Amino acid sequence: MMKTYTLKPRDIEHQWHVVDADGVVLGRLASRVAQIIRGKHKPTFTPHMDGGDYVVVVNAEKVRLTGRKMQQKKYFRHSGYMGHERLTPAATMMAKHPERVIEKAVFGMLPKSTLGRQTLRRKLRVYAGPTHPHHGQQPVPLKLTKDVE
Repeated sequence: MMKTYTLKPRDIEHQWHVVDADGVVLGRLASRVAQIIRGKHKPTFTPHMDGGDYVVVVNAEKVRLTGRKMQQKKYFRHSGYMGHERLTPAATMMAKHPERVIEKAVFGMLPKSTLGRQTLRRKLRVYAGPTHPHHGQQPVPLKLTKDVE
């Protein structure tokens, strides 16, 4: 009789990956990063355990948005007071905080639970430029294709 495999905390092995976002479409990048953070790329994936890997995204300022999203896409936030919602265009967000664009895209693809929020906070590091301080972890470069529409 076969049994379902469940990942145990002692069996978890985390790796570090570096992703270069230069010229990669935002949605495709976020989808792949979300899979790696959750651990869905591993055969030992267990939904209720944190078995994913760490991801370092570099060159966030060079990520691509297809179509007219740079002008039309807006990021929403709210102050808590009535009528005080703030809509920030994607072009402004990319100019001021390109890291947040990738973080918000990846967050939208993770489960809306305590585990999803913890994995995003702990396992995703985004940097606008090409350098990062995580060389000590010996990250493995992860190649994403720059396919167009």
